[in-house]
Amino acid sequence: MRVLLTVQMDTEKANKAITGKTLPQTMKSVLDRVKPEATYFGAKDGMRTAFIVFDLKEASDIPTVAEPFFQELGAKLTVTPVMTFDDVQAGLQKYGSN
Repeated sequence: MRVLLTVQMDTEKANKAITGKTLPQTMKSVLDRVKPEATYFGAKDGMRTAFIVFDLKEASDIPTVAEPFFQELGAKLTVTPVMTFDDVQAGLQKYGSN
């Protein structure tokens, strides 16, 4: 299932990760594992935030994705199922045939 993972990083922990040069390693370890379709960085609610779209193959994969962000960055995470326009069209066709 395609999901949008929103990672809001604790400012103090992210500052330490930046000055300690561990932030790129933390991000790369997760991104290498999930092979995202897209990744963007910005601010949300005044916090450094990563927006990562990837295919979550199984719910049991969530801890391997989430724990580095929780443990290293004190992050708040949101996992939201998302669709492409093609997915929406296919879903609406299914809905219309019921």
